[in-house]
Amino acid sequence: MTGPGLTMSAGGSGVVAGSAEPGPEHPYVAEIEAERRGWYELAALVRSLTPEECVVPGYYVDPDWTVRDLAAHLGPWLAEAEIQLERLNAGTYAGHDVDIDALNAAFREAMGDQPWNVAWTQANAGRTRMVQAWYALREQTDEAAWWVRKSGPEHYLEHFGRLREWVDELIGRRAAATEMDPPDPEGSAAVEDPESPR
Repeated sequence: MTGPGLTMSAGGSGVVAGSAEPGPEHPYVAEIEAERRGWYELAALVRSLTPEECVVPGYYVDPDWTVRDLAAHLGPWLAEAEIQLERLNAGTYAGHDVDIDALNAAFREAMGDQPWNVAWTQANAGRTRMVQAWYALREQTDEAAWWVRKSGPEHYLEHFGRLREWVDELIGRRAAATEMDPPDPEGSAAVEDPESPR
């Protein structure tokens, strides 16, 4: 359901109040559209998997990553970008002199034991809040652009190649497993008669 001031976030995280679409005069309208396209593609790839497939190791190796780990990586970066864009809007921004490796390690530790549904929900929520803060910007700045690139479309692009490969591999495994599992000639998968003795 959408309406004035409401929009359905990508990934199905829900209707968000106060996130009306930016008009064509918005200073980041082209970049916002690029982010939207990137997120929708990423979400479509993720949604093509089952929850069980999202926790299969192999997305990266050494250390092993799953699609859950990817969501747990993207989500905190999106949330951090939202915080920094809010600071830009409020005039309290201190710059992007951050240790990216240290932040990645901190995010991984914070999200390390979260189940798939929590990691994916957090990524959707982080993305929604980041976009809302981005909509609120009224001028282009190098600092805002840095955070959006780091957390949004360019960050998605860094992961698309491997994510596409891994999704194809997981779906291929699913198809192979189905082929190896012959149909049951006795029909044991049929609904049991509730009156039959056990």
